Amino acid sequence: MGSAGPVEVEPMPGYWELITRGSSAMLGAWRDCSHCGLEFSKRTLLDNAYITWTEIALFFFCAFLWTIIRKRLTESLFKPLAQWCRLMPKDAAKMPESAWKLVFYTMSWSYSTYLLFFSSYSFFNDPPSVFYNWKSGMTVPTDIAIAYLIQGSFYGHSIYATVNMDTWRKDSAVMVVHHIITLALISFSDAFRYHNVGILVLFLHDINDVLLEFTKLNVYLKARGGGHHLLNDVLSNMGSVSFSVTWFWFRLYWFPLKVLYATCVSSIQSGPNIPFYFFFNALLFALLLMNIYWFLFIVIFVVKLLKVKEVNDVREYEDEDARKAAEELLKDAENNDDDAGHHNSAQRKHVQNGVTKDKHL
Repeated sequence: MGSAGPVEVEPMPGYWELITRGSSAMLGAWRDCSHCGLEFSKRTLLDNAYITWTEIALFFFCAFLWTIIRKRLTESLFKPLAQWCRLMPKDAAKMPESAWKLVFYTMSWSYSTYLLFFSSYSFFNDPPSVFYNWKSGMTVPTDIAIAYLIQGSFYGHSIYATVNMDTWRKDSAVMVVHHIITLALISFSDAFRYHNVGILVLFLHDINDVLLEFTKLNVYLKARGGGHHLLNDVLSNMGSVSFSVTWFWFRLYWFPLKVLYATCVSSIQSGPNIPFYFFFNALLFALLLMNIYWFLFIVIFVVKLLKVKEVNDVREYEDEDARKAAEELLKDAENNDDDAGHHNSAQRKHVQNGVTKDKHL
């Protein structure tokens, strides 16, 4: 388990090789695990899990901090920006969520890109290297530990935010499950020192969130002021195409062939006694299944786009949410009437006109 990795980079496998060699490796591991059971799992957990109370405290502190930062940015920047852009009521209610996620995912994906392509790590070009020299309790490099703290605490915040802060969508329940699985993967991969795999997984997933929120913001902006803005329309269409392509390429092509092959096959070759081999692979396969589930939404979205030439989020609940968002915005405008004077009365008139229009968007 402590041997150095090979000099030559292994070629990336195909789907068939993943299925055949992956299933063979898992069956072999299952046959060799005659002593596996609850007692063995407890002993493995105690012998191989390394996590400190300081890390746990930092996780909760940073998760709370993300929530505070989001609320502050929403009130002081995102909502005023939505009003200044004269967004339609439905769009103004959802714009802060997309703006916040775009800021975070751009930052996190840029950092993981730096780690994989501008530092000494070769995990992207040589995925099996994530297990070279792996040993239980090994030190996590500081740059990777920072990425783990940022991402883990953000997904802790996101579980709360999806239920209490974000717009509720058709797939929000699946999103909560996704955040829980992602947080479990981050936490356990840190404790069992599978952090090299984790950085690769985060890189392959965050790019889609950047493109999704970028596209949604341009969808909101293209109808600002009740008009039609060509630049934002073009950017939203470019973003939606890029999002669809990268979803398949990163999550359904690179993710299984780089990450799952490494965790199913390469891990056994590098270290036969990899702890919780089945547990971690089960979580990663669950992540793949959710990626396939969301890809169905993307297919529906592309079909809808080809038919009506209009970019919209097919996960949204439509008329009822639009009316509720408009009513909330009207209520906020009325509460601020004493301070806003004549300017606010004109704004309320614009909002009221938007209620009628938004029912059909």
